Amino acid sequence: MINKFNNNHSSKNVDRVKASYISAIFSRNMLICVLTGFASGLPFFVLLQLLPAWLQTEGINIKTISAFTLTQFPYTCKFLWSPLIDNFALSRLGRRRSWMIISQLVLFVFIALMGLFSPQLNITLIAVMSFAIALFSATQDIVIDAYRRELLTDSQLGLGNSIHIYAYRFSGLVPGALSLVLSEYLPWSSVYFITALFMLPAIITTLIIPEPTHNPSHPKTIEAIFFEPLIDLLHRHGLKSCLLILAFIFFYKLGDSMATSLATSFYLQMGYSKLNIGLVAKNAAFWPSLIGSILGGILMFKIGINKALWLFGVVQLTSIFGFVWLSIEGPFDHIEYPELIKLAIVIAFEALGVGLGTAAFVSFIARTTNPAYTATQFALFTSFASIPRTLINGSSGHIVAILGWTNFFWLCALLGIPGMILLFKVAPWRS
Repeated sequence: MINKFNNNHSSKNVDRVKASYISAIFSRNMLICVLTGFASGLPFFVLLQLLPAWLQTEGINIKTISAFTLTQFPYTCKFLWSPLIDNFALSRLGRRRSWMIISQLVLFVFIALMGLFSPQLNITLIAVMSFAIALFSATQDIVIDAYRRELLTDSQLGLGNSIHIYAYRFSGLVPGALSLVLSEYLPWSSVYFITALFMLPAIITTLIIPEPTHNPSHPKTIEAIFFEPLIDLLHRHGLKSCLLILAFIFFYKLGDSMATSLATSFYLQMGYSKLNIGLVAKNAAFWPSLIGSILGGILMFKIGINKALWLFGVVQLTSIFGFVWLSIEGPFDHIEYPELIKLAIVIAFEALGVGLGTAAFVSFIARTTNPAYTATQFALFTSFASIPRTLINGSSGHIVAILGWTNFFWLCALLGIPGMILLFKVAPWRS
């Protein structure tokens, strides 16, 4: 009788846990994370995937394409104007939504206009437009990150950030799959305009979602606006701990960031067509990203962010070896079913590894920030994380020219190790 009671009690507990997971996943807050995550990712993947493919098919050399990474510099220095976003509203929509809507409208216009110009004749103008997209994309990231941190409770951070990253990664299927497929049948001007249309749901979302109720007292002086968030970080963590956190943020995603910076160009040089890449990416990236985000979010919900950083970091690092394998197998003279399977394996593993690693990473950053200075502190950390992608990745084309693709990816894997070692200090397994 006692055993029967215990079994029934245990079964009810399991049911309650399952119900809590389901209710958490399908809540209003998580739907907002999906919609804002998609909006945040789309312009970034236009720069990371669609732009390099366009330049390469128009005859621009790999060194110039690699140098275009430098136009993403706003992602690295977005902390400079984040205090303004923390303290001022641009319209009656409020502090967060007013900055969101302006950024999204500008992104829609610039993405739509990009395809009207020729890379051979207007490369400088295209670089300027790329910089503008990065600038307003970085601004949108600042306010969306702050909005999400203020929207979610501490217990929702792992799941919410995991779902955000899934939607962020899922948005890459538009410029990285759909747009590449469309480019086989439509002129680039039409491709970029159709891509820009995917910003419209973000604009509608911004007009509908509520403004966060968290309203900190606004500092009155310029010194307070720009320096209080930094003083708060030092006060809460101490100088040594802050330096360790910054080092971890720099190194944790350094390897996979470099490996994926020229992924589209790499696939093209391996002999795959834009149509191959688009169709395979659409199918191979979607399900691993979806499964990884849901399972990753639930796992973070259960085991905590620290253990997730360790487990997901290993998967993230291992995914780089898929690029090593494909570079050894290729380039291919003829693309048939076996070659497409190889591409699908690499893309699927990359989507899973990078998605899981990024979800835990962003959750760690969110946990480290103070809700009173969300935009500034979040932007400071994510800016530091983007330094490798912007500055180091800008030289990736030169490194590939010297080392070749295989040795380049081995180097990327090696650069992923320091971030894992720093976990002993910033996120111990047992804490």
